[in-house]
Amino acid sequence: MSDPGASHDAHHRSPNQELGMVLFIIYFALYAGFIAITVYDYKLLGKELFGGINLAIGYGMGLIIAAVALAILYAWLAKPDPVEPNEAAEI
Repeated sequence: MSDPGASHDAHHRSPNQELGMVLFIIYFALYAGFIAITVYDYKLLGKELFGGINLAIGYGMGLIIAAVALAILYAWLAKPDPVEPNEAAEI
């Protein structure tokens, strides 16, 4: 049985891979901010934002919303990889 990835160039980088990495770095920065607050100034997490919601809850919900928004953005911007002629014959 042949390796399905063998026909691809070893240096091939999909535009989707680059997009995914950019979105990952954005989310990582947001999450790192939350962790930094937790480690260096955890009392700040108890500060009330609005409506009785503290920063920990607000930031946590913001992280969840950001993850969903970035996933939707990826799904919207990602493009299918072009199918090579020899791969189309195998399908």
